[in-house]
Amino acid sequence: MTGHVVRTAVSLEPAVLAALDRWVRQRNSASRSEAIRFLVRKELSEGRLGEPDSDAVGTVMVLYDHRSPTVQRRLTAAQHKWGEHIRSSSHVHLEGDVCLEVMVIVGQRSELERAAEDLRGVKGVSQGDYLLATPGIAGGHSGHRHPHAHRTNLRRRRGGPP
Repeated sequence: MTGHVVRTAVSLEPAVLAALDRWVRQRNSASRSEAIRFLVRKELSEGRLGEPDSDAVGTVMVLYDHRSPTVQRRLTAAQHKWGEHIRSSSHVHLEGDVCLEVMVIVGQRSELERAAEDLRGVKGVSQGDYLLATPGIAGGHSGHRHPHAHRTNLRRRRGGPP
């Protein structure tokens, strides 16, 4: 999202302006304008993510005790199940036999929500969460091309099972 910038004016009540200024300082924004651009992009992204087939990217985070029987095997199996959506994962050993796994995921919003719920629902995972965004707000695309849909359509054309 590059290009020229158009200046506009916004009228705010003094209390709202004071709250904005505090928020700008807390998040270390370069200016009020940059903070407001961030808020507008966030709102636009959330609006786009309202569509189940919207292009999305995200992260899934899970915490687990690696001494828990079979949790790593189950988590690996779930990652393989969603492999076409997982671009990377990072495994971190924390203190007290706890591990943190973070996975970067891409695809349609509805697919990513199902993947995230499946991954954080693996037996032995103590805690998990996910965050989704749309790369279009920054001028990009996830690059996920839905090869699974192509294979299904190809099988149908050949008379095979979907």
